[in-house]
Amino acid sequence: MVDSGTVQTTTQPEIITIGETMVLIAPTVAEPIETAELFHLETGGAESNVAVHLSALGHHAAWASHLGTDAFGRRVERQLRERGVDTSLVKFTPDAPTGFYFKDPGNGVTYYRAGSAASAMTPDDLAQVPFEQAAITHISGITPSLSATCAALIESVLDRAQQSDTVVSFDVNYRAALWPVAEAGPTLLALARRANIVLVGLDEAEVLWGTTTPEEVRALLENTDFLVIKDGDVGATEFNAEGHVFVPAHKVDVVEAVGAGDAFAAGYLSGYLTGLSPEQRLSLGHDRAALVLKSTTDLPTL
Repeated sequence: MVDSGTVQTTTQPEIITIGETMVLIAPTVAEPIETAELFHLETGGAESNVAVHLSALGHHAAWASHLGTDAFGRRVERQLRERGVDTSLVKFTPDAPTGFYFKDPGNGVTYYRAGSAASAMTPDDLAQVPFEQAAITHISGITPSLSATCAALIESVLDRAQQSDTVVSFDVNYRAALWPVAEAGPTLLALARRANIVLVGLDEAEVLWGTTTPEEVRALLENTDFLVIKDGDVGATEFNAEGHVFVPAHKVDVVEAVGAGDAFAAGYLSGYLTGLSPEQRLSLGHDRAALVLKSTTDLPTL
């Protein structure tokens, strides 16, 4: 996926994230789009969000994906590179556009991503992505919902990862607008069972699998090395081979919640990479999530 138009690096990333990033358009202040006059033009994508937060925490994080050969794609790549993300694994394609979406405070999110460049990714696009050499490979449940070829790409990542020492981090990240529960539930559970680190919201686990407590989720994913269950403003629980640990969430005046899960994942993974205790890495996840909860963008000043 290397493109000659992006900056190349000579060192191996600690973590490689794979997935779609779009242009994010949101009001500058937290007011509805219908009445807002000023807007941010930012980047938004689960996996690149994780890479940005990890870069801010001092890690070498790379993001692999496709962008359209258009002004939006060039802007996304530049903004991520300027935030310290290694974009050498990004490919620009003229055959499809960069996706984009709107945040409408108080009214949710609207996506315009059908037929995007990233949705056309295939397992063949992994040929030049050396994720086996990274300490962590981070993927999410958004990617397999984008297209059949993207679903095959995620399966290929897991197949290759099993033959290497890379740790696979999987954020379930269920998006109801992209696929129905009847399809997403069993698919995401099967993918989660193949990962080393799994992050899932207690609310989405209930929607997907009918579980209502962290213990019930653990029973479904009993062999997962590190299972992190997030319960909104209540807190987060990590299950591991030695037991489980709960850390309460920070008290925050929430402006917009979208992107907070990605920030939490990055904080947690940073703690994992640096050898912090379960309590410390959950707390670091809460620290990063709080930054996003207080902003209208996925990536506030970090």
